[in-house]
Amino acid sequence: QVQLVESGGGLVQAGGSLRLSCAVSGRTFGNYAVAWFRQAPGKERDFVASISWSGTKTYYADSVKGRFAISRDNAKNTVYLQMNSLKPEDTAVYYCAANFYDLVVPATYDYAYWGQGTQVTVSS
Repeated sequence: QVQLVESGGGLVQAGGSLRLSCAVSGRTFGNYAVAWFRQAPGKERDFVASISWSGTKTYYADSVKGRFAISRDNAKNTVYLQMNSLKPEDTAVYYCAANFYDLVVPATYDYAYWGQGTQVTVSS
């Protein structure tokens, strides 16, 4: 089994920054891509960003391009999401997910392993 645990969420004012972490553990042999998704109350879970095993391929939703940056440290089995210039509409529960196809794809069904989520709240 593969476990993912998110951390780093919290309350921040608009314009501020947060860095989320996703720690991956368990049977992590093989290369895996990791993505961040988010879900606001009453809305669907939306893709935010993804990164390949090597870190050379990244993919971002248009809504976060230029503001968010995804990165990873494979020695620590951890993926990060640096979020800058936060807006109230970024408020959501943020989830990380992994797939062992090593594909930086935006669809939820392409990810078999999920964390429990971390709340991010941006006040205006």
